[in-house]
Amino acid sequence: MSGQGKILLESDTNELELVEFRIDEVAANGSVIPCYYGVNVAKVREIIRCPQLTAVVNAPPAVAGMIKLREKIITVIDLALVLNKNTGDMKADRVIVLEFNSVTVGVLAHSVSRIYRISWRTVEPPSRLVEESQITGMVKMEDRIILVLDFEKIVGELCRESALRPLELDVVSHEQASSRSQYSILVADDSSFIRNIMVSALRGAGYRVEEATDGEEAWEMIKIRQSVQARFDLLITDVEMPQMDGLHLTSLVRKEPGLAGMPVVIFSSLASEANRQKWINLGANHILTKPELPRLVQVAGELICGAGAS
Repeated sequence: MSGQGKILLESDTNELELVEFRIDEVAANGSVIPCYYGVNVAKVREIIRCPQLTAVVNAPPAVAGMIKLREKIITVIDLALVLNKNTGDMKADRVIVLEFNSVTVGVLAHSVSRIYRISWRTVEPPSRLVEESQITGMVKMEDRIILVLDFEKIVGELCRESALRPLELDVVSHEQASSRSQYSILVADDSSFIRNIMVSALRGAGYRVEEATDGEEAWEMIKIRQSVQARFDLLITDVEMPQMDGLHLTSLVRKEPGLAGMPVVIFSSLASEANRQKWINLGANHILTKPELPRLVQVAGELICGAGAS
């Protein structure tokens, strides 16, 4: 949707472009409460007026229906139901068409405001009250707060073809687990939903794993390890994270002489073929997407100590 958004995905500016939209709520007294949400423009394919929806048989209540968009059938999600909002008689006027993880899906919104270019440092982690919900970040504007939604989780829970499930692992022998236990891996991802899947798979395979909820926390952990000469053997990082994104984190790692040999894997729903090469040029050793996630343990083994240890 935006050429600037594509530029941000190939550099370490630590910036993003955020599409702001509204899903309003009706209060008990009948007044309308405006509620503001955001999504990375890199996920947005287009924004259209809401057409006639076709019902989906036996679908979850939050699946509003289907639409046909240029010969492609797209599932449309009612975010108001996902977020447990009382919208009264208000009707959604827009469909935001998202594309990520090789899935195209539409989400209903009451209105779409504008696009902001902001630093990831202005995106704060969610408060404890919304930590386990569908929120991955908060942006404080002068007169409102924009909540950044975890669309990977939302879509994954509603659309079977996009669901992320616990990974099936081969049986690990005592010798293999013992060998892998000498290696430590850092996983940085702001989505606890996705982070837990990766961490569980790696720990189940025998590796020692530490977690970071954003790039800034990961960078601090890396520097502490480096100061005591106990470098992580592998970094796995998301791209979209509050405070510091994964591209800037990768760039910092590659600019630090003492970390030159530490492998970096970028795991992202935005890993198009074009972005893959840009991220490799930035310093990543490997790129993983959701469909490739079952190869996580194999890739970790290959990068840490060669193909024979995977």
